[in-house]
Amino acid sequence: MNNFLVSLKKFFTNKNTVTVIGVIAILGLLYWGYNSTINSQVQPIRVPVANQTIQPRTLITDDMIRFIDVPTVAINNNVIRNQTSIVGKYTAVNTVIPEGSMFFNNVLINEEDLPDSAFTAVKDGERPYALSVTTETTYGNSIFPGNKIDVFMKAVDENGQIMVGRLLAQVEVLAVKDSSGNNVFEDTSANRTPSTLLFGVPEDVYLLLKKAEYLNSFGVELFPVPYGGTTPVEGDLVVDREELVDFIESNTVSFSESTDTPTDVPGGNAGNE
Repeated sequence: MNNFLVSLKKFFTNKNTVTVIGVIAILGLLYWGYNSTINSQVQPIRVPVANQTIQPRTLITDDMIRFIDVPTVAINNNVIRNQTSIVGKYTAVNTVIPEGSMFFNNVLINEEDLPDSAFTAVKDGERPYALSVTTETTYGNSIFPGNKIDVFMKAVDENGQIMVGRLLAQVEVLAVKDSSGNNVFEDTSANRTPSTLLFGVPEDVYLLLKKAEYLNSFGVELFPVPYGGTTPVEGDLVVDREELVDFIESNTVSFSESTDTPTDVPGGNAGNE
């Protein structure tokens, strides 16, 4: 027995033995730590995902959500993990949540926080103006937000001649809306018809456009043309912007800024369609 104890003592006091045991212990700890880390990363966690494609500005309801198990490593702090934090929220403007996608904090907002992105894009010192359009005047609904357009004007002068000219150049379209005020290209599943193009203009230009709208007795029409393009509308006279502005101003005596309505237009047709 004593010999065994002496041998055991010599074994554990041997430097080589101690080194081997230390290496084995370290390798064991590393293996345990590695396995623990891997297991914690791949441990599945149950998260809500969209069971359908959800369009922008859409109220999230229970029937739009299902749950799946995903590895913990795939979850970051922006992922919403519980259903109650999703239901009742809206998808943000210009945000589509694809079917099967997780829900993220930065794409869901409260109803009162829903902005109209077009209006927020209007520059300081400008006013938003809505130009009436149709599918035909938008070239088969091919004018998109972000496109640059020219605004042309057609009118019949005092001699009965049709004059056409470019009133505005290189205007950026901020939104294309239908008759209900919905963004035409916002919902990819809807077939919306364009009714207005929204863009920003300085105050004086805004008033000029509003005046032009009410010159019905002169057959005034405002219509868009892709920037740098040629107008498809023919006239007897091709005039420049200065002539168009003079025509509008000379045929509109005064203007009420508070109502955006001309108060005296020769011909007595102000505001009458």
